[in-house]
Amino acid sequence: MKKKMLPVFAVAALSLTLALAAPQGGEACAISATTAVPAVRAQSQAPTTDLEGTIVTTLLSLPTYGIYDNLFFVVNGSDVTLKGQALYEVTKAEAAKRVARIKGVARVVNEIEVLPPSPSDDALRASLAQAIFGKTDLDRYGRGPDSSIHIIVKGGHVTLEGMVSNAQDRQRVEMVSKSVPGIMSFKNNLRTDK
Repeated sequence: MKKKMLPVFAVAALSLTLALAAPQGGEACAISATTAVPAVRAQSQAPTTDLEGTIVTTLLSLPTYGIYDNLFFVVNGSDVTLKGQALYEVTKAEAAKRVARIKGVARVVNEIEVLPPSPSDDALRASLAQAIFGKTDLDRYGRGPDSSIHIIVKGGHVTLEGMVSNAQDRQRVEMVSKSVPGIMSFKNNLRTDK
Protein backbone atom coordinates (compact mmCIF):
# COMPACT_ATOMS: atom_id res chain seq x y z
CA MET A 1 0.00 0.00 0.00
CA LYS A 2 1.56 3.28 -1.12
CA LYS A 3 1.19 6.26 1.21
CA LYS A 4 1.67 9.91 0.41
CA MET A 5 1.22 12.96 2.57
CA LEU A 6 -1.26 15.60 1.63
CA PRO A 7 -1.44 19.12 2.90
CA VAL A 8 -2.25 21.39 5.66
CA PHE A 9 -5.34 23.13 4.41
CA ALA A 10 -7.16 25.93 6.22
CA VAL A 11 -10.84 25.90 7.13
CA ALA A 12 -11.72 28.86 9.35
CA ALA A 13 -9.10 28.82 12.12
CA LEU A 14 -8.14 25.19 11.55
CA SER A 15 -5.43 23.59 9.48
CA LEU A 16 -6.22 20.13 8.23
CA THR A 17 -3.62 17.48 7.72
CA LEU A 18 -4.58 14.76 5.29
CA ALA A 19 -2.87 11.46 4.66
CA LEU A 20 -4.00 9.39 1.72
CA ALA A 21 -3.41 5.74 1.07
CA ALA A 22 -4.55 4.00 -2.06
CA PRO A 23 -6.17 0.71 -1.06
CA GLN A 24 -7.99 -1.49 -3.48
CA GLY A 25 -11.23 0.13 -4.64
CA GLY A 26 -10.70 3.66 -3.34
CA GLU A 27 -8.58 6.09 -1.39
CA ALA A 28 -8.40 6.32 2.39
CA CYS A 29 -8.21 9.76 3.88
CA ALA A 30 -7.24 10.21 7.52
CA ILE A 31 -8.25 13.42 9.21
CA SER A 32 -6.52 15.34 11.90
CA ALA A 33 -7.11 18.92 12.93
CA THR A 34 -4.94 21.34 14.80
CA THR A 35 -5.10 24.98 15.67
CA ALA A 36 -3.13 26.83 13.02
CA VAL A 37 0.39 26.94 14.46
CA PRO A 38 3.23 27.82 12.07
CA ALA A 39 5.36 24.96 13.45
CA VAL A 40 2.73 22.42 12.34
CA ARG A 41 2.81 22.49 8.54
CA ALA A 42 2.85 19.99 5.72
CA GLN A 43 3.55 20.22 2.03
CA SER A 44 1.13 22.51 0.24
CA GLN A 45 -1.13 20.15 -1.63
CA ALA A 46 -4.91 20.00 -1.51
CA PRO A 47 -7.28 17.06 -1.07
CA THR A 48 -7.44 15.11 -4.31
CA THR A 49 -11.13 15.89 -4.82
CA ASP A 50 -13.66 18.46 -3.66
CA LEU A 51 -15.68 15.58 -2.22
CA GLU A 52 -12.78 14.52 0.04
CA GLY A 53 -12.30 18.09 1.22
CA THR A 54 -16.00 18.40 2.01
CA ILE A 55 -15.97 15.11 3.93
CA VAL A 56 -12.95 16.22 5.98
CA THR A 57 -14.61 19.55 6.81
CA THR A 58 -17.85 17.77 7.72
CA LEU A 59 -16.16 15.28 10.04
CA LEU A 60 -14.09 17.97 11.74
CA SER A 61 -17.26 19.93 12.46
CA LEU A 62 -18.78 17.10 14.51
CA PRO A 63 -19.44 18.55 17.98
CA THR A 64 -18.22 15.38 19.73
CA TYR A 65 -15.09 14.86 17.60
CA GLY A 66 -11.98 15.31 19.71
CA ILE A 67 -8.59 14.08 20.81
CA TYR A 68 -9.88 10.62 21.77
CA ASP A 69 -11.30 9.93 18.27
CA ASN A 70 -9.55 8.82 15.10
CA LEU A 71 -11.69 9.05 11.97
CA PHE A 72 -10.80 8.33 8.38
CA PHE A 73 -12.67 7.32 5.24
CA VAL A 74 -12.42 5.61 1.89
CA VAL A 75 -14.03 7.10 -1.20
CA ASN A 76 -14.93 4.74 -4.02
CA GLY A 77 -16.81 6.68 -6.68
CA SER A 78 -19.81 8.12 -4.85
CA ASP A 79 -19.62 5.57 -2.00
CA VAL A 80 -17.94 6.58 1.26
CA THR A 81 -16.80 4.13 3.93
CA LEU A 82 -16.20 5.70 7.34
CA LYS A 83 -13.55 4.03 9.50
CA GLY A 84 -11.59 4.56 12.67
CA GLN A 85 -12.46 4.78 16.34
CA ALA A 86 -14.84 7.05 18.24
CA LEU A 87 -15.29 7.48 21.96
CA TYR A 88 -19.06 7.96 21.66
CA GLU A 89 -21.83 6.25 19.68
CA VAL A 90 -23.24 9.69 18.84
CA THR A 91 -19.99 10.58 17.02
CA LYS A 92 -20.34 7.47 14.86
CA ALA A 93 -24.01 8.07 14.11
CA GLU A 94 -23.66 11.80 13.45
CA ALA A 95 -20.65 11.24 11.15
CA ALA A 96 -22.69 8.90 8.94
CA LYS A 97 -25.73 11.17 8.97
CA ARG A 98 -23.77 14.28 8.01
CA VAL A 99 -21.63 12.60 5.35
CA ALA A 100 -24.76 11.07 3.77
CA ARG A 101 -26.13 14.61 3.23
CA ILE A 102 -23.09 15.72 1.21
CA LYS A 103 -23.79 16.34 -2.46
CA GLY A 104 -22.15 13.60 -4.52
CA VAL A 105 -22.36 10.91 -1.82
CA ALA A 106 -24.68 8.07 -2.86
CA ARG A 107 -24.00 5.63 -0.03
CA VAL A 108 -22.27 5.65 3.34
CA VAL A 109 -20.94 2.51 4.99
CA ASN A 110 -20.22 3.22 8.64
CA GLU A 111 -17.39 1.03 9.99
CA ILE A 112 -16.38 3.38 12.80
CA GLU A 113 -15.64 1.37 15.94
CA VAL A 114 -17.13 2.78 19.12
CA LEU A 115 -14.63 2.24 21.91
CA PRO A 116 -16.10 0.29 24.83
CA PRO A 117 -16.81 2.23 28.03
CA SER A 118 -14.04 1.70 30.56
CA PRO A 119 -13.19 3.79 33.61
CA SER A 120 -9.58 2.57 33.45
CA ASP A 121 -9.29 3.52 29.76
CA ASP A 122 -10.84 6.94 30.54
CA ALA A 123 -8.27 7.48 33.29
CA LEU A 124 -5.44 6.41 30.97
CA ARG A 125 -6.67 8.78 28.23
CA ALA A 126 -6.74 11.69 30.68
CA SER A 127 -3.28 10.81 32.04
CA LEU A 128 -1.83 10.60 28.53
CA ALA A 129 -3.39 13.91 27.50
CA GLN A 130 -2.01 15.59 30.63
CA ALA A 131 1.43 14.03 30.14
CA ILE A 132 1.66 15.07 26.48
CA PHE A 133 -0.10 18.44 26.40
CA GLY A 134 1.17 19.44 29.85
CA LYS A 135 4.71 19.71 28.50
CA THR A 136 5.54 23.24 27.35
CA ASP A 137 7.38 21.94 24.29
CA LEU A 138 4.37 19.80 23.23
CA ASP A 139 1.35 21.83 24.38
CA ARG A 140 0.91 23.42 20.92
CA TYR A 141 -0.32 20.04 19.64
CA GLY A 142 -3.29 20.14 22.00
CA ARG A 143 -4.43 23.76 21.86
CA GLY A 144 -8.08 24.60 21.34
CA PRO A 145 -10.91 22.15 20.83
CA ASP A 146 -8.96 20.26 18.17
CA SER A 147 -5.60 18.57 18.42
CA SER A 148 -3.08 17.29 15.94
CA ILE A 149 -2.45 14.31 18.25
CA HIS A 150 -5.25 11.81 18.79
CA ILE A 151 -5.05 9.37 21.71
CA ILE A 152 -6.82 6.05 21.15
CA VAL A 153 -7.10 3.69 24.13
CA LYS A 154 -8.82 0.31 24.08
CA GLY A 155 -8.33 -2.13 26.93
CA GLY A 156 -5.15 -0.37 28.01
CA HIS A 157 -3.68 -0.58 24.49
CA VAL A 158 -2.62 2.89 23.32
CA THR A 159 -2.26 4.16 19.76
CA LEU A 160 -1.28 7.72 18.91
CA GLU A 161 -2.53 9.07 15.58
CA GLY A 162 -2.02 12.42 13.90
CA MET A 163 0.83 14.70 13.02
CA VAL A 164 3.70 16.55 14.67
CA SER A 165 6.26 18.97 13.26
CA ASN A 166 9.37 16.80 13.29
CA ALA A 167 10.97 13.51 14.31
CA GLN A 168 12.22 14.96 17.60
CA ASP A 169 8.68 15.88 18.68
CA ARG A 170 7.47 12.44 17.60
CA GLN A 171 10.13 10.82 19.82
CA ARG A 172 9.40 13.22 22.68
CA VAL A 173 5.66 12.44 22.56
CA GLU A 174 6.46 8.71 22.59
CA MET A 175 8.88 9.04 25.52
CA VAL A 176 6.41 11.11 27.57
CA SER A 177 3.53 8.75 26.74
CA LYS A 178 5.42 5.59 27.67
CA SER A 179 6.13 7.06 31.11
CA VAL A 180 2.40 6.94 31.95
CA PRO A 181 1.55 3.89 34.08
CA GLY A 182 -1.13 1.41 33.03
CA ILE A 183 -0.26 1.01 29.33
CA MET A 184 -0.59 -2.60 28.11
CA SER A 185 0.90 -1.87 24.67
CA PHE A 186 1.91 1.27 22.80
CA LYS A 187 1.90 2.14 19.10
CA ASN A 188 3.11 5.48 17.76
CA ASN A 189 1.50 6.24 14.38
CA LEU A 190 2.30 9.95 14.50
CA ARG A 191 3.45 11.34 11.16
CA THR A 192 5.86 14.21 10.65
CA ASP A 193 5.93 16.86 7.98
CA LYS A 194 9.74 16.77 7.80
